[in-house]
Amino acid sequence: MITKTYQTPKGTIYYWTGNKIEGMKTTLVFLPGLTADHRLFDKQIEYFEDKYNVLVWDAPGHASSFPFELTFSLMDKAKWLDEILILEEIRRPVIIGQSMGGYVGQAYAQLFPDKLAGFISIDSAPLQRKYVTAVELWLLKRMEPVYRYFPWKLLLKSGTTGVAVSVYGRALMRDMMMVYNGNQKRYAKLAGHGFRILAEAMEADLPYRITCPALLICGEKDRAGSCIRYNKAWHKNTGIRLVWIKDAGHNSNTDEPDMINALMEQFVCDME
Repeated sequence: MITKTYQTPKGTIYYWTGNKIEGMKTTLVFLPGLTADHRLFDKQIEYFEDKYNVLVWDAPGHASSFPFELTFSLMDKAKWLDEILILEEIRRPVIIGQSMGGYVGQAYAQLFPDKLAGFISIDSAPLQRKYVTAVELWLLKRMEPVYRYFPWKLLLKSGTTGVAVSVYGRALMRDMMMVYNGNQKRYAKLAGHGFRILAEAMEADLPYRITCPALLICGEKDRAGSCIRYNKAWHKNTGIRLVWIKDAGHNSNTDEPDMINALMEQFVCDME
């Protein structure tokens, strides 16, 4: 994988691509969740990098994409993603977003509906306002103090065991959280900002329609918020196929990578 950078008015975004982007190949764009980084998709990159074009980033403010001014919106992230894709001459990407990455994918679909070839949501949820309660929105906008004052050792433990059930998945999440070890304030600001812009995007009450081929994936043991409830409603209201992953938590692509990779590969084959 090749390390690359993209300069924005708020800071520099780090991202990685395969050794060569081939125009005729399908491009898989991997978007990690909040406080995770590009390593979240190591098992997917390893499997797909010789089959398709691949691209993965450290989202703005995350890991290598720091320092970064946390004054941007979810739509800004989608716009910067599009600018990176244009720079790489990537047309009609398949966006694969885990958790917060899935929300970025939906924002991208709102802004650039004709550019998206496919969308896969991994343990994410719908961005439409109708799915969340007023109380949930209120809480989302007030999460920074929770992360700032919660004891770091307990936060590290809950942050790893709460999102994955496998040894690999938990160890990986711990490694990604340790980027912020010794700087809990940075971690809290990043998480708080992420939840806040998510709430603001929901309050915008935009359609966020997915008009391209799509797939919803959710771990049966996902305990992050109300992800399971959201995915059931998302599937019921849209008819988008929903696949439950046994023995997987919120980071199901790290708990059951072989199963997720097979689902992705079949999705792309069917799409093509």
